Amino acid sequence: MSEIQVMEVKSGKELMEFIRFPMELYKNNKNYVPSLIQGERETWDPRENPALAYCKAKQFLARKDGKTVGRIAVIINGKEKEELGISKVRFGWIDFINDLNVSRALLEKAEEFAKANGISKIEGPMGFTNLDKAGTLTMGFDKMATMIGIYNHEYYPIHFEKLGLTREKEWVEYEIVFPEVLPEKVVKFNELIKEKYQLRVMKFRSKKEFLPLVDPMFKLLDQTYSTLSTYTPLTPEQVQSYKDKYFSLLDKDFIICIADKDDNLIAFAVTMPSYSEALQKANGHLLPVGWWHFLQAGKKNERANFYLIGIHPDYQKRGVTSIIFKEIYDIFKRKGVKYLETNPELADNKAIQLLWQDYNPVNHKRRATFSKLV
Repeated sequence: MSEIQVMEVKSGKELMEFIRFPMELYKNNKNYVPSLIQGERETWDPRENPALAYCKAKQFLARKDGKTVGRIAVIINGKEKEELGISKVRFGWIDFINDLNVSRALLEKAEEFAKANGISKIEGPMGFTNLDKAGTLTMGFDKMATMIGIYNHEYYPIHFEKLGLTREKEWVEYEIVFPEVLPEKVVKFNELIKEKYQLRVMKFRSKKEFLPLVDPMFKLLDQTYSTLSTYTPLTPEQVQSYKDKYFSLLDKDFIICIADKDDNLIAFAVTMPSYSEALQKANGHLLPVGWWHFLQAGKKNERANFYLIGIHPDYQKRGVTSIIFKEIYDIFKRKGVKYLETNPELADNKAIQLLWQDYNPVNHKRRATFSKLV
């Protein structure tokens, strides 16, 4: 049996090998969506990723017979430990060939990292924070990945379970085919809620006009999720990083913002055209022509993705989501969008799933994190 060597990533060359490995592993898979290489490089650059200021992280590559056969990153989120008392090693960026010895060797590195830092639990796949990609795909392997969803082979969860890990958290994702006409009860309820709470939908003539609302949106995001036991507020540096990374992709027409009678932002939702096919065509590069594929996807697209929603605690469970969905419907009808795919939602988050209940949502993907005490 050939020996498997697992080595820590130390050089720029090894980092590129770490980043490119899944592109090789999935090169013939029509549902895999590669990340942009430059974005992945910035993820591991302390000058570009503010989370590295309070996270301890390492990356590893597994080699067999002189070939790279797997990768894994291990992370300790210092804020999570200090502010919430949650002590665990997050593992992520985990990919491997269908060889149990390879996946075992990679996860042993996560266990060693945990023990070396006095931690008794590992969980993954996860990123640095709860806004990063998370969860191994457990259903929907025949569906194309989204820009913010992890794609993996069907054998991944089987390996995890064989190696003694158990499911920790589960997420569901839905696909919605938009009806030609909205149900009358939805239209009436939407108007009723706006009138009852004196709410209005904000309109923007340009992206520049929308920009002043970005910081309030992040503040509202923190307020929305502050009740979750695993959520830590974003730092100002992280907010700026997300703005720098994603603002260029946002279309003002795909952003829904709702204000109260005093013009305070009380709810928002972020949707985008699907960039999955554009990312496949770009194959990790914006240059020389990757940017053109993104431009085309933004101009004309039958598919869209639902990314973020924030609702002030005072307005939760008051029907505000009906206003959001009515606006999404109107926007997508104008833009020619026929299909909406949701972002991963915690399986027990029934409140967000109620948003789709009138539109015959199809649960087409599931994913989970796996954990183990060490």
